[in-house]
Amino acid sequence: MQEIHAMKTQCNGTLNHLSFPTTNPAATAAFMEKYFGCEIVAAGESILLKRDGFDIVLDGVSDATSWPADFHFGFEMPTLQEVQELYQTFKNAGVHMETEVFNNSRGSRFFCRTPEGVMIEVNTREDKQDSWRKLF
Repeated sequence: MQEIHAMKTQCNGTLNHLSFPTTNPAATAAFMEKYFGCEIVAAGESILLKRDGFDIVLDGVSDATSWPADFHFGFEMPTLQEVQELYQTFKNAGVHMETEVFNNSRGSRFFCRTPEGVMIEVNTREDKQDSWRKLF
């Protein structure tokens, strides 16, 4: 008699990396190292960054990649003051800013872009509205 195994219908593994193409891995790696505290652990055609047990892989490509306008990844800061200070640091350094610091029901945030245009969100949940407090 053949054994029947239940097929997994959902991944329960740990989210461990983000990989994206870039025509200038070195510039993107330097940006991520300088402003987001990523550690460059391997470099070649691709560059591997580590931060808080999470990997960011910068894959070197020859053709520029077109990103959907709203694609982004985010970094969460503990306080609104830290978000505001980082925003000012980025603005003073000439980082391409998409927004100023603003608040929505989930907390305050701003959006900026890497040297090649990938959008990054920097947020805090410190000042989220009460309706979100149960969720986060």
